[in-house]
Amino acid sequence: MNVATDVITELPKIELHVHLEGTFNPSRIRELAARAGEELPRPAEDMYVTTNLAEFLEALDWVCGLVRDTDTASEQAATFAHRLAAQGVVYAEVIINPTHWAGLDAPDLLAAVADGFERAHADGGADCRLLPSILRAQSAGDAIALVETVLKLDHPRIVGLSIDGNEEAEGPGSSRRFVEAYSLARDAGLGATAHAGESSGPEGVRDALDLLGVTRVDHGVRSADDPELLGRLATEEVTLNVCLSSNCHLVYGSIDEHPIRELIGAGVPVTINTDDPDTLRVTLSSELALAARHLGWGADELVESQRRAVRASFAPAERKAELLALLDDHVVARRDT
Repeated sequence: MNVATDVITELPKIELHVHLEGTFNPSRIRELAARAGEELPRPAEDMYVTTNLAEFLEALDWVCGLVRDTDTASEQAATFAHRLAAQGVVYAEVIINPTHWAGLDAPDLLAAVADGFERAHADGGADCRLLPSILRAQSAGDAIALVETVLKLDHPRIVGLSIDGNEEAEGPGSSRRFVEAYSLARDAGLGATAHAGESSGPEGVRDALDLLGVTRVDHGVRSADDPELLGRLATEEVTLNVCLSSNCHLVYGSIDEHPIRELIGAGVPVTINTDDPDTLRVTLSSELALAARHLGWGADELVESQRRAVRASFAPAERKAELLALLDDHVVARRDT
């Protein structure tokens, strides 16, 4: 089924799996490199032409390392929030991993980005919330320190804790190092999510559930390799925040090899996301269009996908109610035209 472009354009959209590190377009990279007096290691347009996750993360480190003051970090956040609003995204939970941003200390970085989102939303930008993220290669102490920083900041735009990085390289059971950090975050009322089941297999998803206590999983696509795990995800209503283009770039050869049909067929809640929009040259609208073509979704299924995202979000209850009402109003308006 080919859904008309205007159906997706007009749809109020929600995103739960997007990294601020992946929002630097080529012109922004050139601008920041010139400002920092750094020579590009390769053309900005080819910065993220990589063959594996390790190379990709190295490129992210280099680009984010160009941000060396809080004003620039805040500007990056605000600019992205306005870009999202222009694309019809009304709410987003944006992941940020301070280890990629070598030019700023974590407290200063997180405060600057949260304030940038606050300023942008007051000026018509998307409602962006923040998910500080642990790097898989970090120590237990580093992870606890990040959570303590988050709790000390106590910024209303920080709503959850994430973990990302190369899970495969850290080996099975790497989540055990982060049990205390996640427990501290959950006890403070923060939402809990984790990258798992991408570079790792189903065991990574199980560890995220059993050790970290997550209520949703970023990627999680390798769960399709384990029917028992799929049943558990469906029964416990654990949402997988899937990123089709990203998964096809790093894990699967094509959309036809992607297991999203198996995930949905097993009753697992799934949302559609961009992951790193500028590195992959995608938008949430283009990813939803890809999903609609592949899965045969029409307008009703697209709306329901956004309702799933709202339900899985870490937004306060009143904000969830507002977003669900916005989607209901959208359906009524669409039917009246």
